[in-house]
Amino acid sequence: MQAVFFAAACISVFAVALICVFLFKNGFAGISKIGAVEFLSGTVWKPRNGLFGILPMIVGSIYVTAGAVVLGVPVGVLCAVYLAKFCPKALYRVIKPLVNLMAGIPSIVYGFFGLVVIVPIIQETFGTSGKGLLTASIVLGIMILPTVISVSESAVRAVPESYYEGSLALGATREKSVFFVVIPAARSGILAGVVLGIGRAIGETMALIMIAGNQPKIPDGLLSGVRTLTANIVMEMGYASGLHREALIATAVVLFVFILIINLCVSALKGRG
Repeated sequence: MQAVFFAAACISVFAVALICVFLFKNGFAGISKIGAVEFLSGTVWKPRNGLFGILPMIVGSIYVTAGAVVLGVPVGVLCAVYLAKFCPKALYRVIKPLVNLMAGIPSIVYGFFGLVVIVPIIQETFGTSGKGLLTASIVLGIMILPTVISVSESAVRAVPESYYEGSLALGATREKSVFFVVIPAARSGILAGVVLGIGRAIGETMALIMIAGNQPKIPDGLLSGVRTLTANIVMEMGYASGLHREALIATAVVLFVFILIINLCVSALKGRG
């Protein structure tokens, strides 16, 4: 059995290595033909004209992810604190399964929800198409909630109960004990949950295709249409060929580097914790 387990581990590592080799081999070939500076800093994406600038997609991915973090992280952390320290047991048995259920909902369902619910609201409120950066940020903020809530709750529960009880014994209220003692002690785990939520947001594809507007330009406002790196790959890979296909694979390399940086941040936070 030791040999079987070792073989399974080797196959997993080998599969990841093959993916990396394929991505970087084909991606760097496209970047070398286009030019790294033109590829990363170009603002025009017109494959038929030989223009492959992905800066609008990079900025779009960062903006959408930042919006999701601003909207979703405070709600997720506060919900985790409520579940860990304030929620009655009877209510906890209802809320916790619902949070876990949210994690299992396919992204296409979130996209459909945003299309039929949030997009009309944005249309009526601001008089625009409804598809853009704000809508995408709201939907992604909802999508990262299960990750942020689950990891943050585990981090809060991992804090020794003596910290909380000691604060109460010194005369602090329950709220002060939680927000000034427990949460600072659990900050590494909470930050890890936030970073994992960022990874979920930056890698999302199908929901964004339905609600983001898919305009390959740098957004000039919250209501502007936006296209992310993942959406750019999915929308054009089906018919791309030649240099166009290599440019899309190079886009995947850039996305891979983003995800790698996020995973390294998680590892660093876990190490500090």
